[in-house]
Formats: sequence, C-alpha cells, structure tokens
Amino acid sequence: MTVAADSATGAANLVQSVDWLAIAPPVIAAVVALAVLVADLFVSERRKPLLGYGAVAGLVAALALLIPLRAGDRSTFCLTGGTQACSYTADHFALVIQALVLGGALLTALLSIGDTRKLPAGEFWFLLLSSAAGAALLPASRDLATLVVALEVASLPAFALVGIKRGDRRSSEAALKFFLSSVVATAVMLLGVSFVYATTGSLHLTEIADRLDDVPGRFDTLAAAGVVLTLVGFAFKTAAAPFHFWVPDTYVGAPLPIAAYLSVVGKAVGFSGLILVTVIGFPSYADVWGPALAVLAALTMTVGNVAALRQTATRARSAVRLLAWSSVGQAGYLLVPIAAAAYSSDEQIGSTVAYALMYAVVNLGAFAVAALVARTHPGNRLSDYRGLYATRPLAALAMGFFLLCLAGLPPGIIGLFAKVTVFSSAVDAGLGWLAVVMAVNVVIALYYYLQWTAALFRTPETAPGDEPAAAPRTHHVPAPLTLAIALTAVAGIALSGAPQLVLRFAAVSLF
Repeated sequence: MTVAADSATGAANLVQSVDWLAIAPPVIAAVVALAVLVADLFVSERRKPLLGYGAVAGLVAALALLIPLRAGDRSTFCLTGGTQACSYTADHFALVIQALVLGGALLTALLSIGDTRKLPAGEFWFLLLSSAAGAALLPASRDLATLVVALEVASLPAFALVGIKRGDRRSSEAALKFFLSSVVATAVMLLGVSFVYATTGSLHLTEIADRLDDVPGRFDTLAAAGVVLTLVGFAFKTAAAPFHFWVPDTYVGAPLPIAAYLSVVGKAVGFSGLILVTVIGFPSYADVWGPALAVLAALTMTVGNVAALRQTATRARSAVRLLAWSSVGQAGYLLVPIAAAAYSSDEQIGSTVAYALMYAVVNLGAFAVAALVARTHPGNRLSDYRGLYATRPLAALAMGFFLLCLAGLPPGIIGLFAKVTVFSSAVDAGLGWLAVVMAVNVVIALYYYLQWTAALFRTPETAPGDEPAAAPRTHHVPAPLTLAIALTAVAGIALSGAPQLVLRFAAVSLF
C-alpha cells in the first residue's frame, strides 16, 4: 500500500503545471499568426489590408502581456525531483529582450502595411508573426534544445520573408545566400550542442554550468570544442565577422521593412542566445569564449565601419547598403560587454542590453525614413537624400537625429551615453586594447554618419533624367509609416532626455 502511494505521488510529480501567463507573449504572437493565415483564406482581396491591422493588434496584445510579468522570476516547464532546472524563465533579461523584439516586430508591421500590396498578404503576416514568436521565445529559453528550436522558429520564416518578392532576382539570391549560410552555421552549432551534451549529460543551462566545472580530463577537449562550435551559430546571427558576409546582399535584396527587422530583431535573437550560453551555460569556460569574443568584437566593428566608409553615394541602394554595414559595426560594439563579462561579473551584460535598446529605436527609425524616401526614389541612393530638408523637413530632422544617435553625438544623447557605457565595460574588465579599438572605430563612423547628415540639409542637385530631389512631393504617405517614424523619433528624444530609462540596466544583474 505504501509502495502504491509512493508510486502515485511520483507520478503526480511528473505532471507539469504550466504558467500560462509567463509564456503568454510568444504564444499570443503564434496564435495570431495562425489566425491571420486562416483568415487570409476567407478575406476578399479588397479587405486584405485588414490582415495587417490584425497582426499589429496581435503584437500590441503580446507587448501588453509583458506588463503583469514585470516583476520577473517566473519559471515553467521545470524538472522534477528536487532540481531547479527549468526550460522557460521569464526573468528581467527575458522580459527586456521580449519587449525589444516584439516592439521591433510591431514597428516592422507598421512599415509593411503600405508595402504589402504586391506581396502575398496572408503569407507575409504569418511569417512575420511566426518569426516574432520565435524571437520572443528565445530569451526566456533555459535549455539548449529550446534555444535551438526558438532560434530556428525565428530564422526560418525570415528566409522566406527575404525572398517573398516574387519575380525579383535580387530578392531570391539574397534569400538563398541567407538560407545556405544560416543552415551551415546551424549545423555547426548543433554539432557543438551534441558535444556539450555528450560531456555533461544535460541540456539545461544551469546543470551544464555545474557539470562543466568538473569535467574529466579526457573530456576537456571535447567540452571546449562544444563550447566554441555552439558559439559559432549565435555569432552568425549577430553578424559578427567573419560570419557577416550575408548581411549587405540580404538587406539590399529583402523588402525594406524586413531589412529593418533583421537589423534589430535578428540581432537581438543572436545576442540574447549568445549571452545565455556564455554567461549561464559556459561560465567555467570563460577563458575560452572571453578572448574569442573580444577578438570578434574588434574585428566586427572594424570591418563594418571601414566597409560603410567606402560606400558610393550614387550607387543604387547605397543607403540600405550603408545601413547594413553600419549594423555590422554596431554589432561589434554590442559584443564588447559580453566579452567583458568573461573577465568580471555578469552585470556587464546590462551594457549590451542598454545599447541594444538604444540601437533598436534609432536604427528602426532610420529604416523608416529610408522607406519614406524609397517611395519617391526607388533606387534609394545616398545622393537621393541630398536636400531632403527642403521637401520633407520633419523627416530630414528625424533622420539627422537618428544618424547622430548612431554616431554618439549630441543631440543624440542616448547614443553617446550608450557608447560610454560599453566603453566603460571594456575598461573595467581590463580590456584596454579593445577600448582603444572601439574609440578608433567610433571616430571612423563619425565620418559617414556626419556626411549623410550634412547631405540632408544641402542644396539638392538634379541629375539628367531624374526627378529633382527638391521637387514638391504629392505622393501619399501611409499613416502607419508616418506613425512608425513619429514613434521612433519620440522614443529617441525621450531616451535622450531621460537616458536612465535604459542605462539603468547596465548597473544591475538581469538574471
């Protein structure tokens, strides 16, 4: 009788109690994605724009469900038997990154509403919401299996979104390059995960951290190889050099809102995964990943900024290409605090989070203005922005503000403070050489950011056969596009006026 009772108790302990509120944000995004796909079958062509507004409403609902979770420290899908290992944890780190990716997806949706007329609406919104659901799941994942699944759920729809412009050769080539390079990186990462599992016998990050502290000598090389190979997959997602080669062609070939999405949400996915596996899963191998990430940071920011410096103003789509290379350079800055965490405490991670929030707001704003200019100048060359202030003064002022934030110059105070925070994390960790490399790259970036900003206020030029840059604009601008520019501008100004709203994350531990 006692044995039977014990067996019944053991069986009861194996039943999972799901915290539905904790998992609500990614679940809502996934459910709305399915609802939009099904609704597309029954909605007439004339009413297809309603699908976009439904997607926006779903993302707003997912963001709203983060509010009751703001206290953090909610976990679900946990192991039984006395261990505290859980597969999903809604802590402060997860909530901040979820707010970033869902907010980025929302702004992408606003940019896309006026540009989906030539695209399959149902498929577009389904893919965007599905990718957002995976991106929201990843920062809360606390085991390698869930991390890999979330990473692929975020990435696979992105491949299709890049190539969704039917009949566009550039779009198809960009999607193919993005897909093939990502598949190789994922395969390498899965090999690394298998090595880590073979060494530790667990997939949960907290248990891996404990078991890597006492790896038998004969498994040490296998464990180190697993750590390095696992990091490769996330390094690809962050566009860290030398895994950055897919970025320029992918951004240029993708629809402009999707390029904006990849530059912010795609990076947030890669960086959050990189932070989780290094700080939580592999702290005992900090002597392996710390120096590697420091070198990657220096290489990435240098390659990105030098390539951005070489862009020709009259080349087709040079504006998007410059933003693509700029995003590579910014990825280098984001890697600095993660590398610094190997030499000091995990509080350095907050500097990456603070910088990512600043970057997300101003970079999405820059892409929003680029989408506005593309409506009258499909070539989207840097020269098309010359004299923008004469025709669209508010858009020019907003673009100038976004570029100055990225450069780290006033009045973009938040960009300046975020860079100082990242710089300080390198100095505090004893990485003086990396701080010097960063300072040099910030100076290099000033040139192309200021050059673009100055062009906005110069006298426009007219090229033979081209519409004059200063000609009066009669083109209708969709309200969602105007709203996206206004939201990012207001957010950037608010953060510059009260930078502590995001910089406070740099002073606390988010785990």
